[in-house]
Amino acid sequence: MSLRIPPSVAVSVDVEAPPGAVWAVLADPTRVGEWSGECVRAAWLPGSSQVAPGARFRGWNRSGWSRWARTCEVTEVDPGRLLAWCTVPGGPYRDRTQWRVTLTPTATGTRVEQRYDLTGMPAAIERVAALLLPAHRDRTAGLRADLERLGRVAAGVPA
Repeated sequence: MSLRIPPSVAVSVDVEAPPGAVWAVLADPTRVGEWSGECVRAAWLPGSSQVAPGARFRGWNRSGWSRWARTCEVTEVDPGRLLAWCTVPGGPYRDRTQWRVTLTPTATGTRVEQRYDLTGMPAAIERVAALLLPAHRDRTAGLRADLERLGRVAAGVPA
């Protein structure tokens, strides 16, 4: 059993929803609970109400019996095309993960590409996280399923 969390994972899914519809769901963190299998809800932090560099939100997550919350900061926005954010190091985790989602129009909808890069995590915390969160040892299938649900929500189909 590997007690490692991959430092990077990238997935891509073609969805049958136009880029604008996908963007409308993606760019509103308060809707993440509609399509994420792990982040059950999120809320803007005081002083933030829309995606823009520096805006912050807090997400509440669950995986199996584990529960945790993370503060995130938007790092890059290209409306309708790109949204990037990172976790803000804090608490016992002291990790930093950069997330990036790009949207590309296709003939039938949108190609949604998501990538995360774990840019900092103490080795001991990584081993504990890998032990307590076995789904994090390979997030590929979970992230792909998230993007498929994102596409269904954007298309107005129940996720």
